[in-house]
Amino acid sequence: MTPLLLTVSEAAAALAISRSKLYELIASGSITSIRIDGSRRVPVSALHDYITHLATEECAA
Repeated sequence: MTPLLLTVSEAAAALAISRSKLYELIASGSITSIRIDGSRRVPVSALHDYITHLATEECAA
């Protein structure tokens, strides 16, 4: 089964960015995340949405 949620480290690796950069994107609202108890998780769909948003911006420029 494909995971629906990724840890911050897994999500950062998937985007090929640092964990600190991912936390910046989460704090700015660019990438959605959730908390489960004390753990931050990033939905895989949020990464797809972020990439689509970046691609749309780039095409418009």
